Amino acid sequence: MDIATLIGIVGCFGIMAMAIMAGGPLVLFVDVPSLMIVVGGTIGATLIHYPLKDVLKSMSVFKNAFFQKETPLNDIIEQLVGFANKARKEGILSLQGIMEDIKDDFLLKGLQMTVDGQEPEQMKEMLHREIEYIEGRHEKGAKLFIDMGAYSPAMGMIGTLIGLVQMLQTMDDPSSIGPAMAVALLTTFYGAVLANVIFNPIAGKLKGRSQTEIIEKLLITEGMGSILKGENTMIMKQKLHAFIAPNLREVED
Repeated sequence: MDIATLIGIVGCFGIMAMAIMAGGPLVLFVDVPSLMIVVGGTIGATLIHYPLKDVLKSMSVFKNAFFQKETPLNDIIEQLVGFANKARKEGILSLQGIMEDIKDDFLLKGLQMTVDGQEPEQMKEMLHREIEYIEGRHEKGAKLFIDMGAYSPAMGMIGTLIGLVQMLQTMDDPSSIGPAMAVALLTTFYGAVLANVIFNPIAGKLKGRSQTEIIEKLLITEGMGSILKGENTMIMKQKLHAFIAPNLREVED
Protein backbone atom coordinates (compact mmCIF):
# COMPACT_ATOMS: atom_id res chain seq x y z
CA MET A 1 0.00 0.00 0.00
CA ASP A 2 1.12 3.54 -0.77
CA ILE A 3 1.07 5.00 2.73
CA ALA A 4 1.53 8.56 1.38
CA THR A 5 -1.85 8.48 -0.38
CA LEU A 6 -3.61 7.24 2.74
CA ILE A 7 -1.85 9.75 5.01
CA GLY A 8 -2.66 12.58 2.61
CA ILE A 9 -6.38 11.84 2.42
CA VAL A 10 -6.79 11.12 6.14
CA GLY A 11 -4.68 14.16 7.00
CA CYS A 12 -6.70 16.52 4.79
CA PHE A 13 -10.05 15.37 6.14
CA GLY A 14 -8.70 15.24 9.69
CA ILE A 15 -7.43 18.81 9.61
CA MET A 16 -10.69 20.06 8.10
CA ALA A 17 -12.71 18.19 10.74
CA MET A 18 -10.63 19.66 13.57
CA ALA A 19 -10.99 23.16 12.13
CA ILE A 20 -14.76 22.73 11.86
CA MET A 21 -15.12 21.35 15.39
CA ALA A 22 -13.05 24.24 16.74
CA GLY A 23 -15.87 26.58 15.70
CA GLY A 24 -18.92 24.37 16.15
CA PRO A 25 -20.32 20.84 15.81
CA LEU A 26 -19.30 18.76 12.81
CA VAL A 27 -22.94 17.96 12.03
CA LEU A 28 -23.41 21.54 10.76
CA PHE A 29 -21.39 20.55 7.67
CA VAL A 30 -23.51 17.51 6.90
CA ASP A 31 -26.31 18.25 4.47
CA VAL A 32 -27.91 15.44 2.46
CA PRO A 33 -29.43 17.61 -0.34
CA SER A 34 -26.03 19.23 -0.93
CA LEU A 35 -24.34 15.84 -1.14
CA MET A 36 -26.98 14.60 -3.56
CA ILE A 37 -26.44 17.58 -5.85
CA VAL A 38 -22.64 17.38 -5.88
CA VAL A 39 -22.03 13.63 -5.78
CA GLY A 40 -25.02 12.68 -7.91
CA GLY A 41 -24.40 15.50 -10.36
CA THR A 42 -20.71 14.62 -10.72
CA ILE A 43 -21.48 10.95 -11.36
CA GLY A 44 -24.22 11.88 -13.83
CA ALA A 45 -22.00 14.28 -15.77
CA THR A 46 -19.23 11.66 -15.86
CA LEU A 47 -21.65 9.08 -17.25
CA ILE A 48 -22.68 11.53 -19.96
CA HIS A 49 -19.02 12.10 -20.88
CA TYR A 50 -17.75 8.50 -20.66
CA PRO A 51 -19.20 5.07 -21.51
CA LEU A 52 -20.45 3.10 -18.53
CA LYS A 53 -17.67 0.50 -18.87
CA ASP A 54 -15.01 3.21 -18.57
CA VAL A 55 -16.63 4.63 -15.43
CA LEU A 56 -16.80 1.17 -13.86
CA LYS A 57 -13.15 0.53 -14.76
CA SER A 58 -12.21 3.72 -12.95
CA MET A 59 -12.88 1.90 -9.68
CA SER A 60 -10.02 -0.51 -10.37
CA VAL A 61 -7.89 2.40 -11.58
CA PHE A 62 -8.64 4.25 -8.33
CA LYS A 63 -7.26 1.24 -6.45
CA ASN A 64 -3.91 1.70 -8.21
CA ALA A 65 -3.42 4.95 -6.31
CA PHE A 66 -3.30 2.92 -3.09
CA PHE A 67 -2.03 -0.51 -4.14
CA GLN A 68 0.64 -0.93 -6.78
CA LYS A 69 3.83 -2.85 -6.30
CA GLU A 70 6.85 -1.17 -7.84
CA THR A 71 10.00 -3.18 -8.56
CA PRO A 72 13.22 -1.18 -8.03
CA LEU A 73 14.88 -0.48 -11.38
CA ASN A 74 18.20 -1.78 -10.04
CA ASP A 75 16.54 -5.14 -9.38
CA ILE A 76 15.17 -5.24 -12.92
CA ILE A 77 18.62 -4.47 -14.32
CA GLU A 78 20.19 -7.27 -12.28
CA GLN A 79 17.50 -9.66 -13.49
CA LEU A 80 18.09 -8.69 -17.13
CA VAL A 81 21.86 -8.99 -16.74
CA GLY A 82 21.30 -12.45 -15.27
CA PHE A 83 19.26 -13.37 -18.34
CA ALA A 84 22.05 -12.04 -20.58
CA ASN A 85 24.72 -14.08 -18.78
CA LYS A 86 22.61 -17.21 -19.06
CA ALA A 87 21.97 -16.60 -22.76
CA ARG A 88 25.67 -16.02 -23.49
CA LYS A 89 26.72 -19.19 -21.65
CA GLU A 90 23.91 -21.59 -22.56
CA GLY A 91 22.30 -20.00 -25.60
CA ILE A 92 19.13 -17.97 -26.13
CA LEU A 93 16.90 -21.06 -25.93
CA SER A 94 18.02 -21.62 -22.33
CA LEU A 95 15.84 -18.65 -21.33
CA GLN A 96 12.76 -20.74 -22.06
CA GLY A 97 13.37 -22.69 -18.86
CA ILE A 98 12.95 -19.60 -16.65
CA MET A 99 9.79 -18.27 -18.27
CA GLU A 100 7.50 -20.18 -15.87
CA ASP A 101 8.87 -18.14 -12.95
CA ILE A 102 8.19 -14.74 -14.58
CA LYS A 103 5.11 -12.96 -13.21
CA ASP A 104 5.43 -9.74 -15.23
CA ASP A 105 3.40 -10.17 -18.45
CA PHE A 106 5.42 -7.57 -20.34
CA LEU A 107 8.75 -9.14 -19.40
CA LEU A 108 7.35 -12.56 -20.24
CA LYS A 109 6.31 -11.35 -23.68
CA GLY A 110 9.79 -9.92 -24.27
CA LEU A 111 11.40 -13.20 -23.23
CA GLN A 112 9.08 -15.18 -25.51
CA MET A 113 9.98 -12.98 -28.46
CA THR A 114 13.67 -13.35 -27.60
CA VAL A 115 13.44 -17.13 -27.42
CA ASP A 116 11.52 -17.15 -30.71
CA GLY A 117 14.49 -15.44 -32.35
CA GLN A 118 12.91 -12.13 -33.28
CA GLU A 119 15.18 -9.52 -34.83
CA PRO A 120 16.21 -7.00 -32.11
CA GLU A 121 14.80 -3.96 -33.91
CA GLN A 122 11.54 -5.74 -34.75
CA MET A 123 11.12 -6.88 -31.17
CA LYS A 124 11.80 -3.38 -29.82
CA GLU A 125 9.32 -1.90 -32.29
CA MET A 126 6.59 -4.30 -31.18
CA LEU A 127 7.26 -3.71 -27.48
CA HIS A 128 7.34 0.07 -27.99
CA ARG A 129 3.96 -0.15 -29.69
CA GLU A 130 2.55 -2.04 -26.72
CA ILE A 131 4.02 0.59 -24.38
CA GLU A 132 2.20 3.29 -26.35
CA TYR A 133 -1.10 1.43 -25.93
CA ILE A 134 -0.48 1.01 -22.19
CA GLU A 135 0.35 4.70 -21.86
CA GLY A 136 -2.86 5.59 -23.69
CA ARG A 137 -4.96 3.47 -21.34
CA HIS A 138 -3.29 5.01 -18.31
CA GLU A 139 -3.83 8.51 -19.64
CA LYS A 140 -7.51 7.76 -20.21
CA GLY A 141 -7.91 6.58 -16.61
CA ALA A 142 -6.21 9.68 -15.20
CA LYS A 143 -8.23 11.99 -17.45
CA LEU A 144 -11.48 10.58 -16.09
CA PHE A 145 -10.53 11.74 -12.60
CA ILE A 146 -9.35 15.10 -13.95
CA ASP A 147 -12.76 15.60 -15.55
CA MET A 148 -14.51 14.57 -12.34
CA GLY A 149 -12.36 17.16 -10.58
CA ALA A 150 -13.77 19.74 -12.99
CA TYR A 151 -17.39 18.59 -12.71
CA SER A 152 -17.62 18.52 -8.91
CA PRO A 153 -16.92 22.27 -8.33
CA ALA A 154 -19.29 23.06 -11.20
CA MET A 155 -22.00 21.00 -9.51
CA GLY A 156 -21.20 22.84 -6.31
CA MET A 157 -21.88 26.14 -8.06
CA ILE A 158 -25.15 24.76 -9.45
CA GLY A 159 -26.13 23.75 -5.91
CA THR A 160 -25.26 27.24 -4.70
CA LEU A 161 -27.57 28.76 -7.29
CA ILE A 162 -30.34 26.35 -6.30
CA GLY A 163 -29.92 27.30 -2.64
CA LEU A 164 -29.92 31.02 -3.42
CA VAL A 165 -33.10 30.73 -5.51
CA GLN A 166 -34.80 28.79 -2.71
CA MET A 167 -33.68 31.38 -0.18
CA LEU A 168 -34.91 34.34 -2.22
CA GLN A 169 -38.28 32.71 -2.80
CA THR A 170 -38.87 32.22 0.92
CA MET A 171 -37.54 35.47 2.37
CA ASP A 172 -40.87 35.98 4.13
CA ASP A 173 -40.31 32.76 6.11
CA PRO A 174 -37.19 33.16 8.30
CA SER A 175 -37.24 29.47 9.28
CA SER A 176 -36.55 28.39 5.68
CA ILE A 177 -33.65 30.76 5.05
CA GLY A 178 -31.19 28.67 7.09
CA PRO A 179 -31.65 25.33 5.23
CA ALA A 180 -31.61 27.06 1.84
CA MET A 181 -28.43 28.96 2.75
CA ALA A 182 -26.84 25.72 3.94
CA VAL A 183 -27.47 24.13 0.55
CA ALA A 184 -26.06 27.22 -1.15
CA LEU A 185 -22.80 27.19 0.79
CA LEU A 186 -22.24 23.49 1.45
CA THR A 187 -22.57 22.43 -2.19
CA THR A 188 -19.67 24.72 -3.08
CA PHE A 189 -17.73 23.32 -0.12
CA TYR A 190 -18.38 19.69 -1.09
CA GLY A 191 -17.47 20.33 -4.72
CA ALA A 192 -14.19 22.01 -3.78
CA VAL A 193 -13.26 19.22 -1.34
CA LEU A 194 -13.99 16.43 -3.82
CA ALA A 195 -12.00 18.15 -6.56
CA ASN A 196 -8.97 19.20 -4.53
CA VAL A 197 -8.68 16.36 -2.02
CA ILE A 198 -9.86 13.35 -4.04
CA PHE A 199 -10.15 13.65 -7.82
CA ASN A 200 -7.26 15.92 -8.86
CA PRO A 201 -4.70 14.43 -6.44
CA ILE A 202 -5.69 10.90 -7.47
CA ALA A 203 -5.25 11.87 -11.14
CA GLY A 204 -1.78 13.20 -10.33
CA LYS A 205 -0.89 10.02 -8.47
CA LEU A 206 -2.04 7.87 -11.39
CA LYS A 207 0.05 9.92 -13.81
CA GLY A 208 3.10 9.38 -11.61
CA ARG A 209 2.40 5.65 -11.41
CA SER A 210 2.06 5.53 -15.20
CA GLN A 211 5.39 7.28 -15.76
CA THR A 212 7.12 4.85 -13.40
CA GLU A 213 5.60 1.82 -15.13
CA ILE A 214 6.49 3.16 -18.59
CA ILE A 215 10.12 3.65 -17.54
CA GLU A 216 10.21 0.05 -16.26
CA LYS A 217 8.88 -1.24 -19.57
CA LEU A 218 11.28 0.88 -21.62
CA LEU A 219 14.14 -0.48 -19.53
CA ILE A 220 12.97 -4.05 -20.12
CA THR A 221 12.66 -3.37 -23.85
CA GLU A 222 16.20 -2.01 -24.03
CA GLY A 223 17.51 -4.93 -21.99
CA MET A 224 15.85 -7.58 -24.12
CA GLY A 225 17.22 -5.90 -27.23
CA SER A 226 20.74 -6.08 -25.75
CA ILE A 227 20.29 -9.77 -24.95
CA LEU A 228 19.24 -10.51 -28.53
CA LYS A 229 22.25 -8.60 -29.85
CA GLY A 230 24.56 -10.54 -27.51
CA GLU A 231 26.05 -7.36 -26.05
CA ASN A 232 28.69 -7.49 -23.34
CA THR A 233 26.95 -7.44 -19.96
CA MET A 234 29.04 -4.53 -18.69
CA ILE A 235 28.06 -2.42 -21.69
CA MET A 236 24.47 -3.55 -21.27
CA LYS A 237 24.44 -2.57 -17.60
CA GLN A 238 25.89 0.87 -18.35
CA LYS A 239 23.23 1.40 -21.02
CA LEU A 240 20.41 0.38 -18.66
CA HIS A 241 21.72 2.58 -15.85
CA ALA A 242 20.76 5.56 -18.01
CA PHE A 243 17.16 4.91 -16.87
CA ILE A 244 18.11 5.54 -13.23
CA ALA A 245 19.13 8.77 -11.52
CA PRO A 246 22.92 8.73 -10.86
CA ASN A 247 22.51 8.84 -7.07
CA LEU A 248 20.27 5.73 -7.16
CA ARG A 249 22.47 3.54 -9.29
CA GLU A 250 24.05 0.51 -7.69
CA VAL A 251 27.73 0.52 -8.57
CA GLU A 252 29.72 -2.67 -8.27
CA ASP A 253 32.89 -2.57 -6.20
